[in-house]
Amino acid sequence: MQQSPSISVRPRLAGAIALIAAAAAVLALLAATSSTAVAAGNPACQTRGLVVWLDTNGNGTAGSIFYTLNFTNQSGHKCTLRGYPGVSAINLKGGRVGKPASRDNATKVKTITLRNNATATSVLRIVDNGAISNCGRVNAAGLRVFPPNQRASKTVPFPFGACSRTSVLSVRAIK
Repeated sequence: MQQSPSISVRPRLAGAIALIAAAAAVLALLAATSSTAVAAGNPACQTRGLVVWLDTNGNGTAGSIFYTLNFTNQSGHKCTLRGYPGVSAINLKGGRVGKPASRDNATKVKTITLRNNATATSVLRIVDNGAISNCGRVNAAGLRVFPPNQRASKTVPFPFGACSRTSVLSVRAIK
């Protein structure tokens, strides 16, 4: 009895599809491994390796003061920062006051490589809370700052007028 061609072709076709799927999986694994190896050359800066500080010599305009928020790498090796820091006003107990800083897109997002002891910056704008009606004026004791793409934060002592119902803060991308 002669086999139908479709019966003998199906196992071969299934085998070919399985082989193609396996090859695709291997290629995906190799691509992921090689991109990880490249990223390992300059890892993201971790919060624990950064000193975060505010240059309190601000530049004022009508109703706002612009400060330089600094991120100094003291990790002992090169690392990278990319994007926006997270910034919130805090009270003396460390609780958030008002809403977090909004993002100001005046600075283009790019990856910054920091050598050990080098500093990257971001511009922090604080709006005069007296210029915002019904904002729930309060005094902030400082800032909670999350370096870009990090879950741990640093506290920067810096008293200023804030709002409990809104934000007086905006921040630009790291440069």
